[in-house]
Amino acid sequence: MKKGIHPNYRPVVFMDAAAKFSFLTRSCVQTDQTITWEDGNEYPLYRVEISAASHPFFTGKMSFVDAAGRVEKFQKKYQNAAYKKKS
Repeated sequence: MKKGIHPNYRPVVFMDAAAKFSFLTRSCVQTDQTITWEDGNEYPLYRVEISAASHPFFTGKMSFVDAAGRVEKFQKKYQNAAYKKKS
């Protein structure tokens, strides 16, 4: 591998501010903040706004949009169309 062309791939702590959840993984992300992890070592810290711990899809608090009204509105709009199937 060539020297000086690859990013610095190192352990980084990602912290979800909404859920107060953090995890340690490896990344190339650049950050100026640091944090002392559970093992006593100091790692770079990268704050994220949303993760699997706070995303509505993964937490089961996701609300679904009712599309039935839209379908009925579409059918009503095109019920008298010239290309309507004749019965």
